[in-house]
Amino acid sequence: MTKIILPLQQHVGRPCKPIVQQGEKVKRGQLLAIPAGLGANLHASFTGKISEIAETHIAIETEQEENLTTYLPLPKNLNKLETIASAGIVGAGGAGFPTAVKLSRQLPQGVFIANGAECEALFGHNVRLMQEEAAKLVRGIKYCMEITKAPRGFIALKEKHKDQVKALQKLVAQENNLELFFLPDLYPEGDERVLVREILGIELQPGQLPGEVNAVIDNVETIKHIVEAIEDGKPFIDKDLTIAGRVAKSGLVLFNVPLGTPVELLLHKAGGLIEPSGEIILGGPMTGKTGSLTSPLLKTMGGVLVAMPFPQEKRKMGILVCECGGSEARLQQIAVAMGAEVVAQKLCKRMVKVQDRYRCDKPGVCPGQAGAVLELKKQGAQVLLVGSCSQ
Repeated sequence: MTKIILPLQQHVGRPCKPIVQQGEKVKRGQLLAIPAGLGANLHASFTGKISEIAETHIAIETEQEENLTTYLPLPKNLNKLETIASAGIVGAGGAGFPTAVKLSRQLPQGVFIANGAECEALFGHNVRLMQEEAAKLVRGIKYCMEITKAPRGFIALKEKHKDQVKALQKLVAQENNLELFFLPDLYPEGDERVLVREILGIELQPGQLPGEVNAVIDNVETIKHIVEAIEDGKPFIDKDLTIAGRVAKSGLVLFNVPLGTPVELLLHKAGGLIEPSGEIILGGPMTGKTGSLTSPLLKTMGGVLVAMPFPQEKRKMGILVCECGGSEARLQQIAVAMGAEVVAQKLCKRMVKVQDRYRCDKPGVCPGQAGAVLELKKQGAQVLLVGSCSQ
């Protein structure tokens, strides 16, 4: 018997409201919780019994192995946009914005962009998807263009991924309103503002969204889920991800893993830990968060990484914070794990305050940090922990 945890908030917005009862038996694909405002439906990824309904999550106890290719399908009397909403699809690249809300914008003079940048180091599942499911990706882009009425579409990817480029070029050549766009091999090329700048030549201001310049952008895995919802009636109950770092099979790509699967089982699929091992990271090395063996797989989780143990540092430390990398809280957490005393911190000079958070005013165009480094040194820092994406 395995306990599966499904958090009620795996999206931008408010936590979902459960519509099932404790002790109720549920089937894979069954609707468990609905949005309470901005949000996305949550479905059972396993068949079993509801063992707990908490403020933050629903728990399912699974009783036996099941056929994970089957599920309760979505209602059939829905249009494409309604189907996407019913499926509970959110941005699978990490942002988690409800996809149906994003696609509700009409773009009769705009563009739809499929984001295949895969810019987090060590990740490989989106690259594999673009090669192995190229036809599905193109169908999904056409669905998104139909829904938004966008007359043009782009697939943004890096030219170094030769096999993926070759697979997609054959299909794109058959479409008169779809083309490939090659991105520089830099971080953070997958950022929406960077994509708009590269493809459309428009510089979005901090806090400004692509929709304001007639563009909608979705990650390629998100588009895969859109196709599965429309063509197969499948809710968002499975996730693609990469397992890497201090594991026996580093770089392992897993497709269609049920949401809620504990990290411990994912690491087992990768052959287990290589010792010495350190922190478990949920997500990528630049923007991931610390996790544990019991952490559940989420809709927004692109990978599980296992690090080396942190080196210990007794010198006084300064930290340099950038929106594109580790946040202030994340860098402070790393410093504590290193045993370091943080005596000073600075923001990257491109950081500007927008409402209640700091944003980069030109992501991917990194300035020199000599002034910040000298200021940190003046404040007593002997070593520097950098969370920026500076080249």
